[in-house]
Amino acid sequence: MTYVIIGWDGPEGQSKRPHHRPAHLDYLEHLQQQDRLVCAGPFTDKAGSLVIIEADTMEQAERIANGDPYVTHGIFERVEIHPFKQVFPSQPGE
Repeated sequence: MTYVIIGWDGPEGQSKRPHHRPAHLDYLEHLQQQDRLVCAGPFTDKAGSLVIIEADTMEQAERIANGDPYVTHGIFERVEIHPFKQVFPSQPGE
């Protein structure tokens, strides 16, 4: 199942990002190698980031979100996780 993770930056998020960005990107690369990462990137208004993943359960999605260095090092003040159903563009077989 697909899950959307929205990480909202805390007050020090922007100042902490450069230091923890390499570990965050390594984490996302690892998810991509596992075929779990759909897409990821920061909001251009600097409010936070969006990560879309494939996970078997909400609990697994929560573990993935909570393992992100941007979570463990306090860049994200708040994290939302939502199950997501892609409608467009349509996927093969749907």
